[in-house]
Amino acid sequence: MKTLKNGIIPLFLLFTSISLFSQEPLLTKKDSTVVSSWMFGIGYHFIDDSGDVFDAVLDIDKSWHALSYPSRISIGKYFKNGLGIEAIGAYMKYKEGKKVDGLLLSNYVDFWSLDARLSYDLNKVLGETGWFDPYIGVGAGYTDANNLSRGTWNGVLGFRTWFNDNIGLDINSSGKWSMDGTATNYIQHVVGVVFRFSEKKDLTKKGREKLELINQLEQEKIRVSDSIKLAAKAKVEQEMIAQKQKEEAERKRLEQIEKDKEAAKQKKIAAINEDIQGLEKLYFSFDSSGLSNASKTVLEKWLSILRKYPDVTIDIRAHTDSRGSATYNKRLSQERFETTVEYLIKNGIARERITGDGYGEEQLTNECDDNTKCSEVKHKENRRSEFKVKTN
Repeated sequence: MKTLKNGIIPLFLLFTSISLFSQEPLLTKKDSTVVSSWMFGIGYHFIDDSGDVFDAVLDIDKSWHALSYPSRISIGKYFKNGLGIEAIGAYMKYKEGKKVDGLLLSNYVDFWSLDARLSYDLNKVLGETGWFDPYIGVGAGYTDANNLSRGTWNGVLGFRTWFNDNIGLDINSSGKWSMDGTATNYIQHVVGVVFRFSEKKDLTKKGREKLELINQLEQEKIRVSDSIKLAAKAKVEQEMIAQKQKEEAERKRLEQIEKDKEAAKQKKIAAINEDIQGLEKLYFSFDSSGLSNASKTVLEKWLSILRKYPDVTIDIRAHTDSRGSATYNKRLSQERFETTVEYLIKNGIARERITGDGYGEEQLTNECDDNTKCSEVKHKENRRSEFKVKTN
């Protein structure tokens, strides 16, 4: 019953965590908005400088002036607190036959203006929308129109609607009041494209709320995960103890096998050493690689050992005395090695059980080198083949 309970608790917690996080909210692009940027605008503007704008605001044919090409540009910096600073330039050509300062123009007249403006994003009051930005603003400027210069106090109401983070449409209307009263006030309407760059983004209010919810769920996820680990800890520890006991038993078993192998190997080595103890070396006649009867007798004893121990190999090292050139002696020792190997193979020993080489006069057993005069008995000691047994 206790085992069943220990299994049900982590299973219940697992299903609880799956239920909690299967619909975990994720932050998306809609959860953030641009909070500061630079903005460049270009577009069309329409001017009502008739002098009676509040009596005939929509008298487009008689009062509004416009050009067929973009004639207004702006550049501005907009801050996270909703404020924006803008510089605006515009050009217009007043058309003859339309009303300006209460009179009909008899010919075309140039218009241009330069304005500085401080604006405020109404989304800070109304709530962030991401794509719709209404704003108000105030400022001052300079206008030259109808051959009359004037300073102006400006007020603006407008909105921008965004197609993406960088491109939008700006629509606004500005009232411009003459500072000294020497010219009439006028209204300027604007429709243009704005380009936003060097923008910085931040989470919207809903985005911040979603992030808080995600953090809470993450903490709950950690809590549930810790509970699952705690509930399963005893079982895991028991399994680890059992596994360690099993591994320890297996380690001891393998160690014993290795010890038994080593003991058997040492026993076999001792037996082989006992068998080969006292065996004569294999000697050759001067300038010969042929096997004498005495040499064959020695090889027969080695054949007996190799047949008795079929899993051992033998390393044969053939040598010469120092008489003759080193090159010739090297070749002669290799012939002696090959002659010995051929005899063993001919008598049933597999070639792969035999290793070795000829060493010429490189490994003399005494002082009889090219500079020392020695007896034939001394030289014979160097004309030998040595055998070494290798065990697996």
